[in-house]
Amino acid sequence: MGQKIAYIMSRFPHLPETFILREMTELERQGWQIALYPLIRQKQAVVHHEAKPWLSQVRYLPFISIGLLAANLKMFIRRPFRYSMSWIRALWENRTPFEFFIRTLVLLPKAGYAAHLMEKEGITHIHAHYATHPALVAWMIHQLTDISYSITAHAHDIFVEKAMLATKLRDAAFISAISEYNRQYLARTVGPWVPEKTFIVHCGIVPDHYRQSSQFNGETPFEILTIGSLQPYKGQSYLIQACALLRDWKIPFRCRIIGEGDERLKLEQMITDLNLESHVQLLGAQSQEEVARLLPTAHCYVQPSIITPSGKMEGIPVSLMEALACQLPVVATSISGIPELVRPDETGYLVPPANTAALAEALATVYANPENAARMGQAGRTLVLQEFVITSSVKRLATLFQDVTRPKSLLEKDGAVVAGH
Repeated sequence: MGQKIAYIMSRFPHLPETFILREMTELERQGWQIALYPLIRQKQAVVHHEAKPWLSQVRYLPFISIGLLAANLKMFIRRPFRYSMSWIRALWENRTPFEFFIRTLVLLPKAGYAAHLMEKEGITHIHAHYATHPALVAWMIHQLTDISYSITAHAHDIFVEKAMLATKLRDAAFISAISEYNRQYLARTVGPWVPEKTFIVHCGIVPDHYRQSSQFNGETPFEILTIGSLQPYKGQSYLIQACALLRDWKIPFRCRIIGEGDERLKLEQMITDLNLESHVQLLGAQSQEEVARLLPTAHCYVQPSIITPSGKMEGIPVSLMEALACQLPVVATSISGIPELVRPDETGYLVPPANTAALAEALATVYANPENAARMGQAGRTLVLQEFVITSSVKRLATLFQDVTRPKSLLEKDGAVVAGH
């Protein structure tokens, strides 16, 4: 039986973050005990079926309570200097932007309470998903208790928000990066010391959950599908504009967009303004079971993501892995770690971000050359099976956990070192 690992993430349950859910579920299947510590209790209409068993196990951290105040007082009395200096350092390194300062002020008492709870239940290691607030709380708990922690770095948490990033990465036992791009990015922006403690652990899927799609034969409208929260960096507006070009080119098609978010009203208005009501549908938020059902009904999957002015962009979207597991031809933008999965003219088509014409031309190419597109879909599925399966990714992560939780005497005896990135 593996030791008890605490998982910290911003919120739970959170519909878009199936990758964290799958990771925890697979870790438990492989014998690890997982204690779930989200920073915020998320309320949402759609909850993944796989998330429901976790709801009764969540350790929710209140913003204020007698227990929280008592735990922080206990931590202060036990180590007054360390407690005080950790607060000062956290607040100083998160002084800008102002919203980060306020959030830090709110989260530090939660960290003190979580530290008390984790010691009480025998947590041996903490893993934080995202290098922003989850990593901050993990860092604070480490300062108060000496429990080791690690971080998975994804996307906006390193591309946009860099407050205290170097400190959180330096004090972590190890860093898990979802792509080689992220690993090299951290080396460039934080320091050359980062890669030696950073290991590539891909997000993964369960291939058996996805049945293969049928090759497009031209007898029905060309079915386009995309999945992602309706946020600017997902680039759905460029896809809708590309759909207007496909219509003008007399290509019979339907485009379905799965996801919900702040951009919905804007996208609805765009669909109306371009007279695309009969071609483009916004399906809203869907469970992962429904996503698995809808994917094989498409003929092409699109990931039209962009880089926003703030620098926000994708990591490697799990939805691309899911689409390729269905052997779907994919069109995606060439940003971040996406080319590590969608390899040009091998496992899919890559286009420049925020380029409506290039996006439409790639979709038209898939439509006009279904056999070549199907060949790339097959190659994409093979790549997913080789490098993006959840069981393999979790085994790699579990090895890293084992190396930081094993007693020092055993590590010194066999000279254990995690090898390879």
